[in-house]
Amino acid sequence: MTDDLHAGESNRANLQVQRLHYGMAAVKVVFVLALLRMFAAPMTKDFFDEELISMPTWEWALCSLTPGVLVFFARRPEGWAVLAGERNFLRIPLGFYFVYGLAFAVLQGVWILWIAVAASVGSFAGIRYLNSKEAAHGH
Repeated sequence: MTDDLHAGESNRANLQVQRLHYGMAAVKVVFVLALLRMFAAPMTKDFFDEELISMPTWEWALCSLTPGVLVFFARRPEGWAVLAGERNFLRIPLGFYFVYGLAFAVLQGVWILWIAVAASVGSFAGIRYLNSKEAAHGH
């Protein structure tokens, strides 16, 4: 009976690790797609002499939520340890979403991009909190 219980816990832990790796892959894919979407507007203006696609707004806010969702799912110490090698990369899309969102929200008045700013700040705060929590457990 206890062997079955340990096997079930082991399978659940393996499934969680696998989901976090898939989540990190999703963050990377969404980031690349967001960059392509961002550069699509200026490229259409260069190629066709008119802007066929506008600059990203709501989709950028949606993309900026993906790192925060991953941080939320990795909030337990075991999950946060799984992302140890990817934490520095996680800051790159967050910083990019934050800078783009803040610049266009302030300078162009695109109010929906404040969601991207808030999501980025919240994700940065979550990363900082989980890192400090991990450091406190490590001592």
